[in-house]
Amino acid sequence: MSNGAAEITALTAAEARRALDARELSAIELTRSYLARIDRLDDEIGAYLHVMRDVALSQAETADRRIAAGNSEPMTGIPVALKDVLCTIDAPTTAASRILEGFRPPYDATVVNRLRRQGAVFLGKANTDEFAMGSSNENSAFKPVRNPWHRDRVPGGSSGGPAAAVAAEMAMVSLGSDTGGSIRQPAGFCGVVGLKPTYGRVSRFGLLAFASSLDQIGPFARTVRDAAMVLQAIAGHDPFDATSSPEPSPDYSRALSGDIRGMKIGLAREYTADGMEDGVFAAFNSAIHRFRALGAEIVSIDLPHTEYALPTYYITAPAEASANLARYDGVKYGSVETASTLRETYARTRGKGFGPEVKRRIMLGTYALSSGYYDAYYIKAQKVRTLIKQDFDAAWSKVDAIVAPTSPTVAFPLGARTDDPYQMYLADVFTIPANMAGIPGVAVPCGFSEELPVSLQVLGPAFAEATILRIADAYERTESWAARRPQIAAAG
Repeated sequence: MSNGAAEITALTAAEARRALDARELSAIELTRSYLARIDRLDDEIGAYLHVMRDVALSQAETADRRIAAGNSEPMTGIPVALKDVLCTIDAPTTAASRILEGFRPPYDATVVNRLRRQGAVFLGKANTDEFAMGSSNENSAFKPVRNPWHRDRVPGGSSGGPAAAVAAEMAMVSLGSDTGGSIRQPAGFCGVVGLKPTYGRVSRFGLLAFASSLDQIGPFARTVRDAAMVLQAIAGHDPFDATSSPEPSPDYSRALSGDIRGMKIGLAREYTADGMEDGVFAAFNSAIHRFRALGAEIVSIDLPHTEYALPTYYITAPAEASANLARYDGVKYGSVETASTLRETYARTRGKGFGPEVKRRIMLGTYALSSGYYDAYYIKAQKVRTLIKQDFDAAWSKVDAIVAPTSPTVAFPLGARTDDPYQMYLADVFTIPANMAGIPGVAVPCGFSEELPVSLQVLGPAFAEATILRIADAYERTESWAARRPQIAAAG
């Protein structure tokens, strides 16, 4: 193929698929182009914790043989970054935490295994907030991630590494996890597409757990079509995950018709919170006019319990984290800091192994679950969570989907909120309700403010990924946001 390396990495996954199958491009050439960009750019961005160079080149050679034999699948030869909370048998999995430094799992996560079987190429393990706890990717124990659009800004979190890797063209697509917005919010901050599937649509087996009733794995991509392609590869029932749904997965790419005429799209006043920046409001309002021009009907709806989603989340998620992270004690899991007594060994191991945000959430969760407070906090939060879900259930009788801003602000400066956890938590105020209700959401670029990306999210009923992808794709086709590249990508 005559394209230079920079042009090759500008291809979408769908374009690369066509070029690979037409033998205009080899998987080895594609992989080497991405590895070269990682070498050039990642010292500045910090998107990767571990580059799987030898694995990637070996997988690329295998992919080229499969393509030559006519046995390619949609993800064969496609370079992927994996958030470092997904178990990989051939690379360390640390959750960006000192407590798991150097840990190498004895098995693959189901999503990793499914991509591996299709012949995908694993570029490396992407940076994250420690144990996926954070909204800015400044909580990584090893290094922060910087936003490719402005290196003094955060990329969002917790999946800042996978988002930044795609935005800077250091990965064609990537996988992240979304517990309270950790795919959609960094996708918004980095100007890429991010999809949180329905809870149960994608197996969580092999995902290092944060909050088990909220966590969900999903893709980052440059286009909605690419996100649909990755979802197709990883979705489906898994007997290793008791929460995995047997609901059949449709052909997501086929749903991308570009036609949303007659569809009813909900607009909730609760998603216009105090603190929304003027530039975000203007870009989102312009997108609403675009949906109308595409023939959709905009319907006003109410989601009255949305205001309680943030406090409900910050009882539920830390409580589940407290239980999930109890296993990291230096005996069952975690690097050991030995002492004269078992209790002191636990204290030293967890004291040195966990960072400040993880400790904060463990303490919050342990308090909420403690005797005398369980009913007052955790049980009450579950009741409110039910009310939030019921609000969405009522809305689906009136609309096909709901649109909202992904975040009330654009990416904020590095260090601006590290001393104020409350302000940090507010970055997820628009994304958390979907996790509480277990519904799917896709973030898609919808403009710029202060030269930084603005994003909207499309939310839908449970297992309606095809619907929200169709709406997001129709919008994407009429705008040029997906074609814009950060300077580091264009110059890299």
